[in-house]
Amino acid sequence: MMKKTARKIALRSEIPEEFTWDLGLMFRSTGEWDMEVKKVDGLLNDFLKFKGRISESPEVFLDALQSSDALDRAVEKLFVYAHLRSDQDTGDSRNLSRLEKISAKSAEVEGETAWLIPEILALSDEKITEYLSNETLALYRRSIKEILRDRPHTLGAAEERILGLASDIFSTPHNVFSMLNDADMRFPFIRDENGDETEITHGNYGTLMESENREVRRSAFESVHNAYYDFRNTFAAILDGTVKTNIFDAKIRSYDSALSASLHEENIPIEIYDNMICTVRSNLVFFHRSLKIRRMKLGLDRLEMYDLRCPLAPEYAKKYSWKEACEILMQSLDPLGDKCRAIADEALGKRWIDIYENRGKRSGAYSGGCYDSPPYILMNFNGTLSEVSTLAHEMGHSLNSHLTNSRQDYHYSDISIFLSEIASNVNEILMFNFIFENTSDEKFRFYLMDRFADDFRTVVFRQAMFSEFEKAIYSQRESGEPLTHELLCETYYKLNSKYHGKQVGTDKTVQSEWARIPHFHYDFYVFKYVTGFVAALKISEMLRNDRKYRERYIDFLAAGSSDDAIPILRNAGIDLSDPEVYACCFQKFNEVLTFLEKTTCR
Repeated sequence: MMKKTARKIALRSEIPEEFTWDLGLMFRSTGEWDMEVKKVDGLLNDFLKFKGRISESPEVFLDALQSSDALDRAVEKLFVYAHLRSDQDTGDSRNLSRLEKISAKSAEVEGETAWLIPEILALSDEKITEYLSNETLALYRRSIKEILRDRPHTLGAAEERILGLASDIFSTPHNVFSMLNDADMRFPFIRDENGDETEITHGNYGTLMESENREVRRSAFESVHNAYYDFRNTFAAILDGTVKTNIFDAKIRSYDSALSASLHEENIPIEIYDNMICTVRSNLVFFHRSLKIRRMKLGLDRLEMYDLRCPLAPEYAKKYSWKEACEILMQSLDPLGDKCRAIADEALGKRWIDIYENRGKRSGAYSGGCYDSPPYILMNFNGTLSEVSTLAHEMGHSLNSHLTNSRQDYHYSDISIFLSEIASNVNEILMFNFIFENTSDEKFRFYLMDRFADDFRTVVFRQAMFSEFEKAIYSQRESGEPLTHELLCETYYKLNSKYHGKQVGTDKTVQSEWARIPHFHYDFYVFKYVTGFVAALKISEMLRNDRKYRERYIDFLAAGSSDDAIPILRNAGIDLSDPEVYACCFQKFNEVLTFLEKTTCR
């Protein structure tokens, strides 16, 4: 029997404190958190005193809205803290208990406060006109108009209360997916590049897929996807639950579809979604060209899916310490000016970031926080260039949050996801530009261009494919077809084959990949990666070519929800309905491919 010399995944308690986030900036202890939870009922009772009274006067209405904000703000802080604690160690039952407690309380609050919007909609036209013109309510004017826009999709107070109370139940599919995927799933051991047996984890899977050794890549790819295939019925049932929940919500609120309901909140025309898919589809020739370059550089007769992430010139890959990653980040942010650099420096120095993988930690990376906390960052840093880019990406989200919170009232501090993906991608592009321009090594430049091409593939073509898959499965479910694992695997495999073309083999192992994508539980989220990247390419060019544009971009980062997403983006100089924006994106990709074609990598 083989001796296993696998790298042991550290326990949470084994991670040095300096490499963990400081949640004490929110609550000094879990005991303090418990005390604050007890105050929620008092805030709720304060708010309920306004029920049936908002028509009395502008002043009473203002007090009701401010009371609502105070309640929401308190619950949000409590939830974010519990969520972050849970994600740092999903296997700790105390963390899970805390999250379940505030989730249940949040659902209770949502149900008990659901009367407000129906009561606003019940106001007479004369009263609405009076309130909209009264300066006492000036801060809330935009929100009142948004509530009126939602009138066709708002139910009565009783129905809204029921849905509010059921919100915790509706989140069950996502919660089950998270527990199964992050806490319970275990992957097998494989031989790594050094011949040692290594346990595959969410944290090291990306590194294994970038291995120069094709057998390592194949083993990792097949092991992970076969593991998901083994649970295909369970994952299909979970995803079906998510989809049915969103379809139910859309139907009961009189939307044409779940997609329409998802886009309505940010007031994004459905044409933006459809145009993105259509435009990317019509430019697959660039994707296929990039795959041909990859196949030829690797010297293969045919690519397999496990050949798509490995660097074409792996000998020029670099490993970065956390300190080096931070230094690169700070220098790459120079185009954004001193204000953004100061925020990033504070994030690095005051432990806003949870850096390394530990057993039970949520996979991947994100920026998360609330109005009354730092914009924390969760990572699973492993020293690769991809993880250095991830730091830049998540710092973009955190800059966005910090600037918004510093300029906007709490009521308008929410950031449209449609816009926040732009901020993160701008940071990644700025970092790429900095690294590329500060090296004269042509081989390393080739490596960087290859990495940029890979990012383009994963963000533009892959996420467009995900978006098309998501639209397809919702359409199938809305027509009454259950989302069985057979249907999901077949739909995914056909799309994957269409997007990747003839350069990639027909191995069906990839058919179960849908099961491991958490974003399919986020309700039409992934298309925003594509639009965000396309917009970010244009913005990064404007930042490079016009120093005066910097303040315009910072205004964009600080806008929050003070306006709809599309007008905020247009104020930043980007119109996604303009074909020229996409044309610039694919022209940039064309330049990258030309560079790769002309450069010898070995």
